[in-house]
Amino acid sequence: MQTELRFDTVAALETFAAELALFARPGMALLLKGDLGAGKSTFARAFIRALAPGNDFDIPSPTFTLIQTYEETRVPVAHADLYRIGAAHELDELGLDELARTHVLAVEWPEKIMESGLGDTLLIELEGSGSRRDAKLTPGGAWRQVLERNAAIRGFLSGTGWSGARRAFLEGDASSRRYETLSLAGRSAILMDMPARPDGPPVKNGLPYSAIAHLAEDIRAVVAINGELKRRGYNAPAVEAFDLGPGLAIIEDLGRNVYGRMMLAGADMREPMRAAAALLADMAGQSWPSQVSVGGKALHHVPRYDIAAQLIEVDLLPSWFWPHVTGNAIPDDRRAELESLWTELLPLTQPEQRVWALRDYHSPNLLWLPDRQGLSRVGIIDTQDCLLGHPGYDLASLLQDARVDVPFAMADELYEFYCGLRVKAGGFDRASFDIAYSILGAQRATKILGIFARLSKRDGKPGYLKHIPRVSRYLERDLAHPRLAKLKAWFDRHLPAHARERLP
Repeated sequence: MQTELRFDTVAALETFAAELALFARPGMALLLKGDLGAGKSTFARAFIRALAPGNDFDIPSPTFTLIQTYEETRVPVAHADLYRIGAAHELDELGLDELARTHVLAVEWPEKIMESGLGDTLLIELEGSGSRRDAKLTPGGAWRQVLERNAAIRGFLSGTGWSGARRAFLEGDASSRRYETLSLAGRSAILMDMPARPDGPPVKNGLPYSAIAHLAEDIRAVVAINGELKRRGYNAPAVEAFDLGPGLAIIEDLGRNVYGRMMLAGADMREPMRAAAALLADMAGQSWPSQVSVGGKALHHVPRYDIAAQLIEVDLLPSWFWPHVTGNAIPDDRRAELESLWTELLPLTQPEQRVWALRDYHSPNLLWLPDRQGLSRVGIIDTQDCLLGHPGYDLASLLQDARVDVPFAMADELYEFYCGLRVKAGGFDRASFDIAYSILGAQRATKILGIFARLSKRDGKPGYLKHIPRVSRYLERDLAHPRLAKLKAWFDRHLPAHARERLP
């Protein structure tokens, strides 16, 4: 696949380079060909600057050093100029092969490495002078999808009030979702890039994990859930525009006052956390639908958080965390015993009156908006995996946060505050809620231990392992409830706290 583009201004060329930087990751390479003055350095600098922490970032020419590396950028970058390279052995001395694994490469005069076997390469052949440039793009590997996705985003934005907006990387997460900020004429919004989820391999009864766990398949869940939450007065981002086909949406920008960042900065979290707990108590008192309109264009079905979904989630522990801790596969009898214990407990978390359980109601997805009133002070994002379940699950997510410490004393105080609101509203069975909360907390912690081990082993993201001791401590606390005594005994025998919390 080859694409030809024309840029009528240098600024347009730089904008395109900055857009490609939004998708950059280690292992990708830009190969920039063209005569002197064709715009290779202009393109490379714009690409690197888009990855840099500030606009005043210095990007010297690598003409004499041959390679200039940048470790402080969002993705490590190696900028190379191979004009003065005369023989292949000189390339070996530069260490490009090693850099190609850990950095994104931007290579000017790349003729000497065209046959080096780099996988994810984008060859950009530039021609022109003055303000106009013609570019011929030949993508390989992941760059094919990048060019297609960027073209889809450009096309989507052109049909909205955000055509020509400045795009900047906001974040990617443990999933395939991406977010960008859009800035235009003093306004800001968030571009949500959520392509349809491909089915993974079957794991049970011929179904993939995502289907059994009821994970959102595409962006329609966000549009539907956010719309209903907004209609009921909760502060989920309003969806301004969307296209279900490519999975793109423009949503309200609620700012950067994220609970997790506030906690890490040492902010006083008493009021924000009480407001977040109060919001959950308010949601618990409402009747929630299983069918929701997707912006008037379709219907989204909200599944039940059933036992099958809960069991496939806790199975992440024997599948991924057990091998992470022990170095071996779990014996069949221990796995069967664990599943039997959960099968006995989980029916106690299946209420007759179900509420929406957002499943990601924790510090990375909550924003504090103190200038607003009441429950609208709590901004809620990442709502797509919402299910009909028990109200205790989201409370456990809030009070047993996997990413940051919630002191036990604060968690206990907030738990009592929540229960007091439920008692005041009427019809609240505290004893059964206490049991369900402990089971759901333990189930969630079990799942997360497996997820973090999987992210490290399968996805090459070992940074999540640092959170394991915290999650293990939450699990130990939940297992202390008398109703979970048999499950606690299993963990004490086979995965005790000291083994779970031992970092690699």
